[in-house]
Amino acid sequence: MRKIGQRIVVVFLFLFMLSVQRTLAALPFNIQSVSTVLMEASSGEILVEKDSNKPLPPASVTKMMVMLLVMEAVDNGEIKLTDKVIASPEACRMGGSQIWLEPGEEMTVEDLMKAVGIVSANDASVALAEYISGSHEEFVKLMNKRAQELGLKNTTYVNATGLEPDGGGPGNMTSAYDQAILARELLKHPAVLKWTGTWIDSLRGGESFLRNTNNLVRFYDGCDGLKTGYTSEAGYCLVATAKRNGVRLIAVVMKAPTSPVRNNEITKLFNYGFSQYKALKVLNAGQVIGKTKVMKGRTSEVNLIIPEDLLVVLKREVQSTPEVLAKIPPKVRAPLAKGTPVGEVIVKIDGETKVTAALVTEEAVEESGFFRFLWQITKNILEGFFR
Repeated sequence: MRKIGQRIVVVFLFLFMLSVQRTLAALPFNIQSVSTVLMEASSGEILVEKDSNKPLPPASVTKMMVMLLVMEAVDNGEIKLTDKVIASPEACRMGGSQIWLEPGEEMTVEDLMKAVGIVSANDASVALAEYISGSHEEFVKLMNKRAQELGLKNTTYVNATGLEPDGGGPGNMTSAYDQAILARELLKHPAVLKWTGTWIDSLRGGESFLRNTNNLVRFYDGCDGLKTGYTSEAGYCLVATAKRNGVRLIAVVMKAPTSPVRNNEITKLFNYGFSQYKALKVLNAGQVIGKTKVMKGRTSEVNLIIPEDLLVVLKREVQSTPEVLAKIPPKVRAPLAKGTPVGEVIVKIDGETKVTAALVTEEAVEESGFFRFLWQITKNILEGFFR
């Protein structure tokens, strides 16, 4: 029985070593970090990964969820960036990276977001959590709820900072893949990049100096975020994003042994990704794609345009011609503000949908008076009769 057991152990170890070799062979370069992933942002395609679903502590990478919930609250009209937040004693007692908030000190949501995005301030993060949910504990519930909605299967939060809990116990856990998904969702709110992409700034009228904890913002061309993290348990973590020539990448490393290794491996990931992809402009900003009839409007038709350049991101070897399809409703009803979404345009490559974008009204259309509306109906009836 002992010999059989030894053989089983040997077979198990052999299979384990084989799986490790296959994982490493799949990487185009050596990675020392415990876990990593590289994602193309527009499609969510994974280019490179190493143990990307392994649960690990995220340290201050936690604050990406804080930033997402703040931006969603702003977009939903629940709070404003100009709102004043009063720092509580609990927020002010946070250790680690901080901006040294004093109990009762007022600071805008925007300045607190700047502190979180640039220097990963724990006190600012908790102050924002309390402002949105009333308490740190209730905000953590919101964090976990949003993680479930996004399908982050290996993510659990116990606080809004990423610090190891007082008195021990399990802390925040996540995975490289989950953080890439979260980063992609956060990038739907590009305003965060003005904070995470800033190298040096200040608060309190220049009295408090801020320098970004993400050195790649300064030293890697195109890098404009997103979040660093470090604790002795988590090691050196970084969720980074960079954009070059219309291609945006998201790179994640978890539990790197040192800060230089962390930065070097993100650089390797970015360089590899940018060598593999290209961005092809399909439509120009302001280009008229079609028109639709307007009911009860001062004008009977309105042009529909693409508000921004429409790009499709492709592997460099792909030479296929994009197919552009427009879905336009036969009619809409006034009033319409300029830039109102009406219909959509779809870009396909070899039959596969790559990009979907909204078409918007080129100009505003005011609602017509009763007699003009009556004339419009009569005209439409007559035109139909004589066709």
